[in-house]
Amino acid sequence: MSTNPLLLVTGAAGFIGSQFVSSCARKGYSTISVDETSLFGSREEHAGIAFGEVVDRGTLFEWLDHRRPPLSGIVHLGACTDTTEFDVAYLQATNVRYSQDLWRMAAARQIPFVYASSAATYGDGSLGYADDESLLSQLKPLNPYGQSKQEVDLWILEQERIGQAPPTWSGFKFFNVYGFGERHKGKMASVVLHAFDQIRDTGKVRLFKSHRQGIPDGHQKRDFIYIGDVVDVLLFALAQPIRRGLFNLGTGQARTFLDLVRCVFQELGRPEQIEFFDTPPELRARYQYFTEARMERLRAEGYRAPFTPLEQGVRAYVRHLLTAGEAVGSG
Repeated sequence: MSTNPLLLVTGAAGFIGSQFVSSCARKGYSTISVDETSLFGSREEHAGIAFGEVVDRGTLFEWLDHRRPPLSGIVHLGACTDTTEFDVAYLQATNVRYSQDLWRMAAARQIPFVYASSAATYGDGSLGYADDESLLSQLKPLNPYGQSKQEVDLWILEQERIGQAPPTWSGFKFFNVYGFGERHKGKMASVVLHAFDQIRDTGKVRLFKSHRQGIPDGHQKRDFIYIGDVVDVLLFALAQPIRRGLFNLGTGQARTFLDLVRCVFQELGRPEQIEFFDTPPELRARYQYFTEARMERLRAEGYRAPFTPLEQGVRAYVRHLLTAGEAVGSG
């Protein structure tokens, strides 16, 4: 029987979850991987990942009641991450109540808890991107997905206020994560992967036009963060440990979509061909033109590692795509 610390990881068959589980063995952790069991091993990016014991998300709490494994931590990454999902009842069940149930269990059993929030909670960014918990209730997400994440963040702070909290906890507002392992996300995969497929299929990339005065086409900006950095921060939060709090997880430097796709063209050795098209009208009111994480609070917790520059992250990702057999265009 393994004597390694044991982590329960939800969303383990997903993009960030699978890459997190993959890193755990290298860091000396054993894992119980939670997701829809049919998803494990069904994706190309799962090759070589040791998921440990696999538990279906629908039967997790019954399983935990019978097994009661000696957990060293819960890393809750499972959620619907589709920002175009408008089934509020589904988001309530998947993103809100499931998170609340896990928190209650972690509090009752005194298990350290780390979870994924989202930069979508910042809405249009009019209040900035500071992870100041005192401002949290003022944020206005632009879509039901962001609202579901906001609801969980606020609920957790209230639970802590009334003394119903795990021994340590940290939540992370993920900004635009990219890297190997996301192909199954389809339309919600990063622009890096879409650019990779489009360039290989057609020789060009299509990007949204800007519909905001003063921002040229392609100069919409995001804080793009490499998957390796996200995994490192989650592991840091457990090992440090971070005692409590809600933190941004980006690089702290916004870059344009033009910067990003030019990196992909360069890595593929193709000449730049970029076509701009109208942002669909139904998305325009909810479209973020700028995101940039304020990272001072995470740095103050002692996280000192530099974040991967966009050029370096895209280079690593494209080379992984080219050598790992994931280079099948999505059309």
